[in-house]
Amino acid sequence: MHTDRTSTTRFAVPVDAALRAAGWQPGRWDIKQAEIWADTLRDHTSPAGHRHAVFPAAVEAWAEFGGLHITPTGPGRQLAPANLHLDPLHGLHLARTLGDLGRALDTEVSPLGAEPDTQALLAIDTEGRVYALDHTGDWYLGPDIDQALTTLVAGMEPARLTTG
Repeated sequence: MHTDRTSTTRFAVPVDAALRAAGWQPGRWDIKQAEIWADTLRDHTSPAGHRHAVFPAAVEAWAEFGGLHITPTGPGRQLAPANLHLDPLHGLHLARTLGDLGRALDTEVSPLGAEPDTQALLAIDTEGRVYALDHTGDWYLGPDIDQALTTLVAGMEPARLTTG
């Protein structure tokens, strides 16, 4: 039985192409850099005493996707595709903001990266769910980083988080 090889790819073709153009490939795993980020975040305390949560889901996401500058090409489905820089230090000075979001969601949240064009901060929780925080509100991007990257790179409309 012949199987179409593209049917087993992890990401849709345009998402896969944008990730590969950014330097990602299946099996990418830079745990050394992820541990440097983890230590930097753990060692940082805001002036008001807020600290970052660091947990396995975040470290794993940083190890696989950290450092990538993703620049999608082509139109998005509902929105313009997002340019992304997956570097958790974009959130270094936002420990309080991330802590507040984590409390609202009854979890812990760690920074994941940013959308430089909109200044949105990307964050991940202990279950691997991904969010974006920007001046318009907080957004749910997906149950895992794969879906979140697909949402952002394909230009799909994220779901607004409502708290309370």
